[in-house]
Amino acid sequence: MPAVLRVALPVPLPTLFDYLPPEAGQASVGSRVLVPFGKSTAVGVVVATEVETSVGQARLKRALRVLDDAALLDAELMATLAWAAEYWLGAPGEAYANALPLALREDRALPDTREEMWELTQAGRSALDASSRRGRSRALLETLAAGPLSADVLHEALPGWRDAARRLAEAGLIARVDARLATHTPSTVAPALSAEQQQAVSTIGAALGRFQPFLLDGVTGSGKTEVYLALMEQVIAQGKQALLLVPEIGLAPQTVRRLRERLGVSVQVLHSNLAEGDRARAWLRARTGEAKLILGTRSAVFTPLPHAGLIVVDEEHDSAYKQQEGFRYHARDLALLRARALNVPVVLGSATPSLESLANVKAGRYQSLHLRARPGAVRPPQVQIVDMRAQRLEHGLSPALLAAVADTVARGEQALVFRNRRGYAPVLLCHACGWHAECPRCEHPLTLHAGRRQLICHHCDYSSRVPEQCPSCQAPQLKPQGQGTERLEEALAARFTDVPVLRIDRETTRRRDAFEQLLEGLHEERPAILVGTQMLAKGHDLPNLTLVAIVGVDEGLHSVDFRASERLAQLVVQVAGRAGRASKPGRVLLQTHHPDHPLLRQLLAQGYAAAASSLLDERRSIELPPYGHQVLLRADAHQREHVDAFLADANAALAGAPLQIAGPMPAPMPLRAGRHRGQLLIEATSRSALHAVLRPWHQALWRLPSARRVRWSLDVDPIDLY
Repeated sequence: MPAVLRVALPVPLPTLFDYLPPEAGQASVGSRVLVPFGKSTAVGVVVATEVETSVGQARLKRALRVLDDAALLDAELMATLAWAAEYWLGAPGEAYANALPLALREDRALPDTREEMWELTQAGRSALDASSRRGRSRALLETLAAGPLSADVLHEALPGWRDAARRLAEAGLIARVDARLATHTPSTVAPALSAEQQQAVSTIGAALGRFQPFLLDGVTGSGKTEVYLALMEQVIAQGKQALLLVPEIGLAPQTVRRLRERLGVSVQVLHSNLAEGDRARAWLRARTGEAKLILGTRSAVFTPLPHAGLIVVDEEHDSAYKQQEGFRYHARDLALLRARALNVPVVLGSATPSLESLANVKAGRYQSLHLRARPGAVRPPQVQIVDMRAQRLEHGLSPALLAAVADTVARGEQALVFRNRRGYAPVLLCHACGWHAECPRCEHPLTLHAGRRQLICHHCDYSSRVPEQCPSCQAPQLKPQGQGTERLEEALAARFTDVPVLRIDRETTRRRDAFEQLLEGLHEERPAILVGTQMLAKGHDLPNLTLVAIVGVDEGLHSVDFRASERLAQLVVQVAGRAGRASKPGRVLLQTHHPDHPLLRQLLAQGYAAAASSLLDERRSIELPPYGHQVLLRADAHQREHVDAFLADANAALAGAPLQIAGPMPAPMPLRAGRHRGQLLIEATSRSALHAVLRPWHQALWRLPSARRVRWSLDVDPIDLY
């Protein structure tokens, strides 16, 4: 009787698929196979071999081809993915697919992992001497004049260089050469560590070679990255690998440069902005152990680490680590799981640790290390509340805020005006009749983007032109209400005509490398005003930035989301931490109509740790996470009755379960992109009791006839109830 293969296919179904082995080639667990699927073919991952199947072998299709000589996914990753698919109730095929870069999910040969290098040809040197090229082509020729450079270095030295490289290669002026991963001579020297930093390095270093979670709780600017670097240096010296996760793509380029300059090794990068071939090569270099240092965003947590030595999760509190579509895993939690399986320490770093991590410290599951001082800084930034009540505002900016900005730029320093809302204004209103622009697909106000003369829905991307007059009463003037970053940029540029005003949000950073280019000039000692969203709240070190003014604090004080207070406290502290990171003292202004709010007062008087402790006490008293556990069932459909019917059936399937159930109920945003939305929230104080019910319930949901008329998903440990 021939062996049967059990294969995970990248489809959103709660099952694995059985196939007969191919006529040629030996399939092993963790290897990829090409199989017939429906009227086409698919690339899957072998989960088991020689399995017993309930399907008659005569009915089984035969796998077409084994794609790998050896397993791509090792035993540790296979076990981790199986656990993760079960815990987060994901389709198993989607979980295994997440572990592979897109280029490795296709039926094609593995890319060459040799390092991509470029050099001038003799014709290229002649062209450089003859000055026959202009623009980026000229810049690339000049960059390569000193000798061959790797693609990684070119990405940093000349963003967007590939189009020029293609033209020059076709003209025979440059040529690609391949080499093994190069080592680099460290070009920066490690600064002397403070006593707190040295204590953290010694404590974590003593745990190398065994599993131990550490929470590195350090104020902004305290030098957490220096601790990471010192630990990675030890790990690499032992011939082992280090994985560093960051929450945002924007943090990757500056981090790559700092790592390579300090450690002298090639840094393999994994994030969604890279070309798929580059991601695949980085992943494969890590799999062979050739790559010693891997840097990436959320999905990099699936990188193979055959010689693992250390895992670091920077800004561990950041919600970007939670996948919100498809397989809804949390990268921080998976990093902990992998560290346990690999028997290595894991470091969770943050100036504003999540309440979950702080609760784990209190329970003795994590060891806490503190960095309370900023090395080299004069003092922590001074924080001041600006009472907006009874003040005359200019575009939402108080006189005190504008005066502080004027003083800052007059000293030749830089100021950041933070507003976590992009666009010009969140509402376009008719004062004559009360009409306001609303998304027809979401029943939510459209945001005015004045520069593009468009009204845009930030939930479904619906857009329309700005009307010349009120569509309801034909009044000639429509008024923007509220302020977004675009409006603040306009107001500040009009007031400070001699100072550059830079806006940094999703609109101005759409082009690849735009974010880094905007920040590049801010490292100079010249005055500037930044207007930005939360993109600027994370990890950016601007030495001449001494003033941070936070606009729109009040929105986080009145949310129905129980996590809103935690997020506001984290955001305030993180944004405030951008000020005064070098030798110049920093100042922070919080503009609010609620200057006596307990959360703001506690943050200012006692700091984040005290505020977080109070929030933990509140959560414990009402058994909310991390002291309670939640699963959110979401459903949407074009017809409301289909959503209601499915949620009612799902609720009935839980009858008698020892759980707390909220709903069925409409989602906080009941209509989105033309689809009606509803949800069911399931809660329990015991994680094991919750999951014991969830597993059979999940299978029952797939069998419900009403499930076929809706899109639905389960979100285990949701961080967003919307």
